[in-house]
Amino acid sequence: MQIDVVLPCLDEAAALPWVLGRMPDGCRAIVVDNGSTDGSAEVAARHGALVVTEPRPGFGAACHAGLEAATAPVVCFMDADASLDPRQLPTVAEGVVSGAADLVLGRRMPVTRSAWPAHARLGNRVLAWRLRRRTGAPLHDLGPMRAARRAALLALDLRDRRFGYPLEMVLRASEAGWRIDEVEVDYLPRVGRSKVTGTVGGTVRTVRDMWRAA
Repeated sequence: MQIDVVLPCLDEAAALPWVLGRMPDGCRAIVVDNGSTDGSAEVAARHGALVVTEPRPGFGAACHAGLEAATAPVVCFMDADASLDPRQLPTVAEGVVSGAADLVLGRRMPVTRSAWPAHARLGNRVLAWRLRRRTGAPLHDLGPMRAARRAALLALDLRDRRFGYPLEMVLRASEAGWRIDEVEVDYLPRVGRSKVTGTVGGTVRTVRDMWRAA
């Protein structure tokens, strides 16, 4: 089964060759350029990705544009900054492909202490706790590597176009009675400057957007 992989992208030219070079067979990369100024779109195209341009700023806007551009029955999402290994995508997608789950999230397991700063881990822990209380799903991470069926995701009618998009996806999936699962994936030090978890300000903005979505 072909799987489309949505990679929201903002200035990730340095990371994209590694990420796209490790894309497993059967997985088509859809890089959604969200205002890059470093030539990310050109790099992605040279490495065989389908490039989608999303002019509206926002992580959720980029994710949703990629979802709409996808055509495969199963869609995965992951960051384009080399913090996640595409070779672990089949592990994340397996439950959805087999029909055992409707939404599977990759629980990030940092391979080094520097891969996940303390402030980002704390923010994620608080949000995961809130999510468990709201949904009852046994989740410990709101990881960006995840898999679900495209048609079902579109039917959720997700509205957030900022950093609340990943949390809204889980909340609406739970309300719709989806079977939600979690599998462990490696979390690596990202390539380049972080726009989110590498800065306290970025983490605060992300937690704020997700808290509103919850």
